[in-house]
Amino acid sequence: MQPNSSDSPEGPASDLQAYAVLLRALNSEFNRIAHSFAQANELHATDVHALAAILDASATDGEPMTPSRLRERLDLTSGAVTACLDRLERAGHISRTRESADRRVVHLTYNAGARALAREYFSPLARSTEAARQKFTPDQLETIAEFLHALNTELSNER
Repeated sequence: MQPNSSDSPEGPASDLQAYAVLLRALNSEFNRIAHSFAQANELHATDVHALAAILDASATDGEPMTPSRLRERLDLTSGAVTACLDRLERAGHISRTRESADRRVVHLTYNAGARALAREYFSPLARSTEAARQKFTPDQLETIAEFLHALNTELSNER
């Protein structure tokens, strides 16, 4: 019989299995919401992952997303990325623009109307996130953010 996380002498915070269960539950909720958004907007699940990567690129990498970086981020073939971007562009979610300094470089932009659609659709997620954040002190939130950043770094290093 597996010990319960509360049976751990140091409590649930020290139990790796408890973290795994919580992270899987969180991932499952995110996936449920993302799949629902994909279905409501006639997108593929990969398209939603691509939209998130395009939206987050400036915040995570400090520069706009490009097709080659998107290919690396999503671990897709060039052809799969092209098909994904074609679908997103046709649906009005993104635009492809050439960099002025080097016309070979294509930047991917999440269109304002599509951002507004996503913001509205994902507003329950934003409200839930803010409600959960209100339960913690600023110091605790800083620790949580540090943990999530460290976990993302470790997962990225596993590639």
